[in-house]
Amino acid sequence: MTAERDGPRTAPIAARFARVRLANQSELSEDYVEMIDDLIGEFGEARATDLAERFGVSPGTVARTIQRLARDGLVESKPYRAIFLTCEGKALAERVRERHRLVVDFLIAVGVAPDAAEMDAEGIEHHVGKDTLEAFRSFLSR
Repeated sequence: MTAERDGPRTAPIAARFARVRLANQSELSEDYVEMIDDLIGEFGEARATDLAERFGVSPGTVARTIQRLARDGLVESKPYRAIFLTCEGKALAERVRERHRLVVDFLIAVGVAPDAAEMDAEGIEHHVGKDTLEAFRSFLSR
């Protein structure tokens, strides 16, 4: 296949794969800000050790991720101190939580068991587009 021969047909395919790559890149950030928000709600603060335990990763992995989230303006953190969300991080956590809840509710509505819906939503929520989310919302409001 050459670009010359297949260019117009392959553009939509390339766009789909680009969207998946973008979703994969943001998935980790979204999971972390949501978990940080959960920990703050539960304990008043989020600690790196709590994140490492919840995600089942090493403290070094958490430290690298927190540095990236801080660089991206989503968290504030100082060495050996709690981690807090910025306004931007808090807004992202709320959007992610709403999207997660919508996907879970939709899956349950179509007959998926609640435990399976929670588990499956963890992957789906990062890849579902806004038009699909609107369709889920519309379906659920009937």
